[in-house]
Amino acid sequence: MNILLADDHPLFRGGVRNLIQTTDDLHVIGEATTGEEAVAMAAHLQPDVIVMDIRMPGINGIEATRIIREKFPQMKILIVTMLKNDKSVLTAMQMGARGYVLKDAGEMELLQSIRIVGGGGAVFSSDIAARMMHYFAAPQIQEFANPALDGLTGREMEILEHIASGLTNSQIAARLQLSVKTVANHVTNILNKLEVADRHEAKKMLNTSRDIQGSDDE
Repeated sequence: MNILLADDHPLFRGGVRNLIQTTDDLHVIGEATTGEEAVAMAAHLQPDVIVMDIRMPGINGIEATRIIREKFPQMKILIVTMLKNDKSVLTAMQMGARGYVLKDAGEMELLQSIRIVGGGGAVFSSDIAARMMHYFAAPQIQEFANPALDGLTGREMEILEHIASGLTNSQIAARLQLSVKTVANHVTNILNKLEVADRHEAKKMLNTSRDIQGSDDE
């Protein structure tokens, strides 16, 4: 089973690589450090399983999962991350991930999770499974959303909405009665918080979140 590792932390990536090298049935064929690299290497290497972190430079792991699954639906993606909030888990599953395991999982649990996902199954770490049971047992089901958007302030969300509408910084400044410099600072903060390279990627992230919420409402 050929494995692509996508994680920007070299120590964690190296640890997983060394762990996989102790097995006879799993083989690391590539390592990506950004979401864009993960997408490109998935296309070039055609791995069986991608072990994907969420927080990476450029597009995050959830968006990379969406792109990869749209292009290569046969590829299996296992999210391995420190994030364990409900929205991260649900959005990752909505984007096509087949498993969600925390980085503090034991070595055997991680290897078994890779094998299960590679074999077509789905897997959650025990903590995540308990959270999901509690989530779906709640009286009100929350909407799926991109967890990165939760970190934006009200003003930043307002500006992101205007960016998605195609407005320039000058137009946004005039509409909100702010200086162009203030808007530019907000835009920089938005791009940093969303971990995206430009306004186009920020717009895509917002639109993806809207699409998910729209499909849930139907």
